[in-house]
Amino acid sequence: MFRYIRGTLAELYPDFAVIDCGGVGFRLTVSGTTFAALSPLYGSEAKLFSYMAVREDAAELYGFADEDELSAFKRLIAVPGVGPKAAMSVLSAFTPGALAAAVAASDAKSITRANGIGLKTAQKIIIELKDRLASELSVSPAEDGFSAAASGSGGDAVDALAVLGYSRTEAVEALRGINPSLPLEEIIGQALKKLAKI
Repeated sequence: MFRYIRGTLAELYPDFAVIDCGGVGFRLTVSGTTFAALSPLYGSEAKLFSYMAVREDAAELYGFADEDELSAFKRLIAVPGVGPKAAMSVLSAFTPGALAAAVAASDAKSITRANGIGLKTAQKIIIELKDRLASELSVSPAEDGFSAAASGSGGDAVDALAVLGYSRTEAVEALRGINPSLPLEEIIGQALKKLAKI
């Protein structure tokens, strides 16, 4: 219903923000990540991408600092058994990029760091999102010099780095020289070390 809401950041709490838009205060539930992004903007103009969840007994607005977080939220609530509250808990523990990396690495244990997310739910998130992330961030072999980037660990590594905000070119360059037979989390870790030095 609302694409985004822009106005004065009138109130800010760890779990919600109030945006004053033309004299109307919109209360939006926010993640820890969005809370951190909004903190320097208290009392000034802020823009939150929004999602409205409607239940039989209530309608609630959710606010996100950027479209990547909104997209991650939508993907999470599409997972059976994961509602808006659980999705916000995950996004309070992970940035969208870090979540994508955890999903790509099938790291259910790290996803359980999110409050209220058990191992079964974390595994379900991985099963449901892994293919979606791969299809949304597909890489054609022509774009990619990494020996296994069209499939397997290489493709997953490029996908994870792209979600973290790196361009395809940067991701492929960072992956050069890394053994594609290594575990995915190690490939991503080595690539991130290289990128940190650039």
